[in-house]
Amino acid sequence: MDVKELQGMEPEELVGKVHELKQELFHLRCQHALGRIENPMKIRQVRKDVARAKTVLHEKRSSGQSEGEG
Repeated sequence: MDVKELQGMEPEELVGKVHELKQELFHLRCQHALGRIENPMKIRQVRKDVARAKTVLHEKRSSGQSEGEG
C-alpha cells in the first residue's frame, strides 16, 4: 500500500482500513500456524501496511488538533 494513497483518505476511512488490515493479518497468522500460507512474506507486508496507516492517521489527528487550537 502506498503512503500517498493513505494520505488521500479521510480519518474515518483510515480507521476502517486499519481494522481491515488487522483482520487480514490475523487470518494470515492463522494460516501460517497451520502451515497453509503460500507466501510468508505477506505477513510482514501487511504488518507494515498497518503501521503506515496508523502513522498517517496519527498525523491527520494531530494536525487537526493543532489547527483547531490556533
